[in-house]
Amino acid sequence: MVFWNKELLFCDINPTCYAISLQKEIMKRHLQDMKTKEIFAASFNQEVLPNVVSKHSSNMIKRAKGVNLESQFNKANNIDLACNKLNGLIIKPGETFSFWKLVGKITEKKGYKAGRVIEKNKLVLGIGGGICNLANTIQLLVVHSPLEITEFHTHSDALAPDEGQRVPLSAGTSVSYNNVDYRFKNTTDQTFQLMLWCEGETLNAELRSEASFPWFYQLVEENHHFEKEGNKYFRHSKIYRETLAKETKESLNKTLIWDNHSEVMFDYELIPKDQISN
Repeated sequence: MVFWNKELLFCDINPTCYAISLQKEIMKRHLQDMKTKEIFAASFNQEVLPNVVSKHSSNMIKRAKGVNLESQFNKANNIDLACNKLNGLIIKPGETFSFWKLVGKITEKKGYKAGRVIEKNKLVLGIGGGICNLANTIQLLVVHSPLEITEFHTHSDALAPDEGQRVPLSAGTSVSYNNVDYRFKNTTDQTFQLMLWCEGETLNAELRSEASFPWFYQLVEENHHFEKEGNKYFRHSKIYRETLAKETKESLNKTLIWDNHSEVMFDYELIPKDQISN
């Protein structure tokens, strides 16, 4: 006779139960999308729209103590493959962007390799690891635009030491096929375009539109610090999105978008000592 802790969720009993639960959630999302009235963006054009709404570039390869370099290059490979599924996407007024509807299921057969993924709050190797970095880059574009985020999931914003000056929302967007999606909707009267491409070790991203807008956006991070809780360290901060008038730079709105409380997933020795709160 087999006994298990009745307080455990079904998905936590064993790997088989987890796989069953995951497939159930995937099928549930497929059914939800079949019933929805949402129109999902699916058209492409490599001829770029004239106005740059926001842009972002980042280094895909982190070289630091305790970081597996092979998994970093695998991450870059995975991001490049997914970029090819998204580059040039047109998002018309009223359309919704879905990360997984466009990227599709991640498999070795498609060329994806093992990179770092978060599983049960631990960093492990998994096929397609690093794709979250791409989702996070798209999130950075969207929060600097008038587009409306409709689905956003977070994970740790402290996966690796900061490289140079701290960038708010430099990590923390979680995606997992297909029930943990990243989605936004074009609620404006303009068409937008997503441009994503890799050059060497750099991921480049642009969000474009037909014409400019009379305002712009910036991220403001307040009370950023690290704090020890029990035997673990966590990154704390409050991240706001501020809307400003383009001509006068007057602040029009400031909204809290993330009360950040992220477990540090890298070597604690690499936490800047002057950022640790006693």
